[in-house]
Amino acid sequence: MLTFFHSPNSRSSAIAALIEEMNIADWVETRIVTIPRQDGSGRRDPSNPHPEGKVPALVHDGHVITERGAIILHLCTLFPDSGLSPAPGTAAWGEFISWMVWYQGVLEPVVIFEGAALDHPWLTSTFRSHKEAVARIRAALDRGPWLMGDTYSAADLLVHAPYAWFKEAAPDDPTIRDWIARCMARPTGRKILDRDAALIAAQAEATA
Repeated sequence: MLTFFHSPNSRSSAIAALIEEMNIADWVETRIVTIPRQDGSGRRDPSNPHPEGKVPALVHDGHVITERGAIILHLCTLFPDSGLSPAPGTAAWGEFISWMVWYQGVLEPVVIFEGAALDHPWLTSTFRSHKEAVARIRAALDRGPWLMGDTYSAADLLVHAPYAWFKEAAPDDPTIRDWIARCMARPTGRKILDRDAALIAAQAEATA
């Protein structure tokens, strides 16, 4: 059994969109939880199994899986015919894994460092910079319209995410901005945005 813990307008929205893209909603139970927000609203939900009270979290037969990259890899492995990733075990799958891990370990940190105006030799020697991360994305898009080539994949869904949420962080590069716009224009993404807005409205009404 698969149970997905989601909070609207949060990092877990990417996994909600992935579930729609993969057409596996009938296989995954979604539970809505609250989380502490940066503006001070929200609270940690005791029903959320995430060790830090964050989202997303996925429970598979009692095993808790966290971090978007890991959850995406797990779902793509469980549902290899969904069309959102190369076949597990192939060379292209190895490239796909690289995007997942690179996002978690490099892209999101450097975007946050830049936004917070953090600069230290340890950070740049370990993660490099947002500029270098952008160059990696641009190099992939120069080879094809999507990160993995000719086909949209969960790599695009995950890697474009910070630029969808923080538009001011998006590089001033027409190729990359076009890719971001195409990712954001997918019907599943719009569906999740509308669904999240309805959930937030319902939560606000319940607490009024």
